[in-house]
Amino acid sequence: MSPDRRDRPVREARTTSGRAVNPSGLTPGYFAGVMATGIVSVGAELKGFTQLAQGLFWLSVAFYVVLVVLNVWRFIAYRHHLEDDFRDPARAFGFFTFIAATNVLGAALVGTGYYGIASVLLTVSVITWLVLGYIIPWTAVLGSERRPMLDTANGTWFIWVVASQSIAVVAAGLEPVYESLRQQLAILAVFAWSVGVILYAACAVFVALRVMLYPLEPKHLDPPYWVAMGAVAITVVAGARIVEMKDAPMIDVTRDLVAGMSVVFWAFATWLIPVLVAAGIWRHWLRRIPLVYQPTLWSMVFPLGMYSVAGIYLGAANRLPLVETVGATWFWVALLAWALVGLGMVRDMARKLGRSTAG
Repeated sequence: MSPDRRDRPVREARTTSGRAVNPSGLTPGYFAGVMATGIVSVGAELKGFTQLAQGLFWLSVAFYVVLVVLNVWRFIAYRHHLEDDFRDPARAFGFFTFIAATNVLGAALVGTGYYGIASVLLTVSVITWLVLGYIIPWTAVLGSERRPMLDTANGTWFIWVVASQSIAVVAAGLEPVYESLRQQLAILAVFAWSVGVILYAACAVFVALRVMLYPLEPKHLDPPYWVAMGAVAITVVAGARIVEMKDAPMIDVTRDLVAGMSVVFWAFATWLIPVLVAAGIWRHWLRRIPLVYQPTLWSMVFPLGMYSVAGIYLGAANRLPLVETVGATWFWVALLAWALVGLGMVRDMARKLGRSTAG
């Protein structure tokens, strides 16, 4: 099948998404909405806003269930669209948001004492991480006939890092609960954290080469580039949770390294924020690209929430009160961003449903 014919159904699904309610053109990275809602819920719990945290948590659960149903529907009825996404290096890495969203819910469940459900979610995410971690690089990058392809590298590639570190966070959180599995959970946490660090370095190189070797237009600096900061922030959270784990061979030989690197990663995440803000000003203010709702905006909200949680966790684990204060204050930025993007999503859905009814 020629590329034009193969891509035609995807283009048609995207252009008709406002007139028909079906999951054919569902964005692979839409689980970022669950990630964003869930991490803001965790931040609210850490701030002591229990009712807000519970409300956001159940909202993220509902969001998650709806997306799972829609993706299953899409797999059954529109499998060719799904296959096209797997082959597209600019979109394929968005599938890793399912892993990260699953573990964000798992982390929230650990905090509320639902350890059994959190363990199931961790198992599902680990299996999916192992499968997608080999399939997506092959189908979207190595197996593609398109060369060169560095111009397709973008911020969504960092979601692979987020997925890896989310496993480390939940594994470290469950370690005190399951004494008989402490050694295995310690290995899993350090393994996933280490893989995530190496993947971040690799993704950073690819994205940097894309920026330096190919023309960079305002439309290219879309919200998923914020995941570059979010991936560092969740690396900090995972590192802080590993530092707090009980003594185990895998923990003993890496604790000081993880603790030190977590502080370095927090500093780098902080440094990235003005860079990303400046890119947004250039894109929307100087180059006049309208700031309207799009599903990828959730990829900006999640890093903001994760940076807040990272500061709180790191400050408590390493006894850094200034870092903890920055994280606690930043929560309000994340909450505001979540509210604005959530309002934009509701308005967008209402407009599309209205067009569908009118049609």
